[in-house]
Amino acid sequence: MGTLISGGSVVNADGSRVADVLIEGEKIVQVKDKIPAGQHTVIDASDLLVMPGGIDVHTHLDMPFGGTVSADDYTTGTQAAAVGGTTTLIDFALQTQGRTLREALQTWKKKSDGKACIDFSLHMAVTDLGPGDGSHGLREMEEMVAEGITSFKLFMAYPGVLMIDDALMFRVMQKASELNALCCIHAENGSAIDIVVAQMIAEGKTAPHYHASSRSPKAEAEATHRAIALADMAGAAVYIVHLSNAYALDDLKHMQKRGARALAETCIQYLVLSIEDQMPGKSWDEAKYVFTPPLRERWHQEPLWQALADGSLSVVSTDHCPFRFADQKALGRDNFTKIPNGGPGVENRMQIMWHFGVNSGRLTKERFVELCCTAPARIFGMEKTKGSIKEGLDADILLWDPKVKYTISAATQRMATDYSMFEGWTVEGNAAKVLSRGELVVDNVAQPGQFLGTTGRGRFVRREANAGGLA
Repeated sequence: MGTLISGGSVVNADGSRVADVLIEGEKIVQVKDKIPAGQHTVIDASDLLVMPGGIDVHTHLDMPFGGTVSADDYTTGTQAAAVGGTTTLIDFALQTQGRTLREALQTWKKKSDGKACIDFSLHMAVTDLGPGDGSHGLREMEEMVAEGITSFKLFMAYPGVLMIDDALMFRVMQKASELNALCCIHAENGSAIDIVVAQMIAEGKTAPHYHASSRSPKAEAEATHRAIALADMAGAAVYIVHLSNAYALDDLKHMQKRGARALAETCIQYLVLSIEDQMPGKSWDEAKYVFTPPLRERWHQEPLWQALADGSLSVVSTDHCPFRFADQKALGRDNFTKIPNGGPGVENRMQIMWHFGVNSGRLTKERFVELCCTAPARIFGMEKTKGSIKEGLDADILLWDPKVKYTISAATQRMATDYSMFEGWTVEGNAAKVLSRGELVVDNVAQPGQFLGTTGRGRFVRREANAGGLA
């Protein structure tokens, strides 16, 4: 006896059709028309879309930054993701300079143990290969891949904390190429940005909006080009995280046309928020929108949407890194450099993408699934278990109501922050029910905004090394 999802329209990246979905245990076992109900538990999906659960490949849960720690831990963050229709996350384990990758992995495993409520995996941020010739760190990269951590984050920003130089980056890229792993790059010219920041502070420019003007889109574009060029030299596949502007996009597309194995994501905030609308330089409230890369001028948005439609950009994530406004963002009240960088979004990604992507006509519903579910699974080595409604895959299933209206508000959100970046926005389209490995964990019709599963039920996902699906 299983669970039968009956009467819905199944939407995959490669097409849509009316079909029933039968789940036994944790797996999808049948997808076809008119499966007999028999003794199965039936979920009526009439007028709903049956889609794979969302996969957000860029989150920062329980992460130290700027003298504090991100507000969502592995319990609140994964529950918020589920409420919004996401059933798998990939978070980041951050190596501290002078410590090992193994220590970073152990630290992040402790953060997640007994807390994760949906399935998750980890990227490993490399900041140090160890003393001498770096051979210890390179061996540790082999160990990480053997344990299912097949992507490595490299920072070109935050000098003295996370930023690495080109030589270290190139060595990591060479090793990643050997391992068939993927290099994920935070692409900003951190050295140039730090000069601009210091000049602004010296001039008394300390308000939140100066964070945005201190981090030029051209600094992101330069680093994007450099990262892809170095990866191409090293024979590595590269994935640019949180690409935010048209200049960086131009460099990405240029290198893609030249044959570089380069992929990129953007994030929901860069598609719908802007300097003009959220950071005009008028109030302290603008600290809510201090994240990196920063907000851009509004004109950058449409090229990003077009790139999502034409395939130049492959994924939409959130870079979910939430800090409370009242006591955490307030650390930078007199100096924008002290404002913890990050914003809350994991609960709203699917809503924002549907409303502003599909409802606007920019994306088809199949492209929505590709960007939010299927491509993340394929690129990050999970397509054999997640990312599609297909027989044999995990029953991570989102029942989506494309017509229901929902007003986003901090008062009703599951995320552990005291504000929303999209406060008061009414969207059309929301998760009705969410299943994680066959278990109903969210029912936004009967119990809106509540997580119904057991805390700690989430499992670590070991991922295949497939060079971002470009091998």
